[in-house]
Amino acid sequence: MKKKIFLYLFVFTILLVIFQYVNSKSILESYEHKIDKLREKVEVFKDSIIALEDENLDLLYFNIENNDDALSYFERDGYDTSELIPFIKDELYKLNVYEGDDHPIVPYASMTGGKILINKVRLLNHKWIIADFSDGKYWGELFLTYEIIDKQKLKFKLIEYFLYPPQSY
Repeated sequence: MKKKIFLYLFVFTILLVIFQYVNSKSILESYEHKIDKLREKVEVFKDSIIALEDENLDLLYFNIENNDDALSYFERDGYDTSELIPFIKDELYKLNVYEGDDHPIVPYASMTGGKILINKVRLLNHKWIIADFSDGKYWGELFLTYEIIDKQKLKFKLIEYFLYPPQSY
């Protein structure tokens, strides 16, 4: 009787071990398959990150913060560029506060009854600015030059401008 019990226990143990082995093997294969898929995704994402970094560098090319020559132009004259760049942008945005219908820089009058406002400003270098303007419905862009006078005053000069045609939907 003892021999039969030991035989049954032995067979049961072998079956249990085989079941554990097969189950563990399938779990490991499943994990390896998932890891391989994730590695492929990581490679795709690495390629995407590299492409986005290249695109970001291209977008930052015409930007005063990344133009060492333009920054050194101001630094040679004794300006702190970390304060000067926001000052220039603020002075341009201050032109949005005006009386009447005519904006001091934008050569178009509002066609919607609202005011034309400068929305976005990008300093390209130590002399040029690109700005976006809108009255809520119509919008356009400006190309300006600027000059610093007496360390605290700015003189803006409109060089080129255009108004986009209205979009019909």
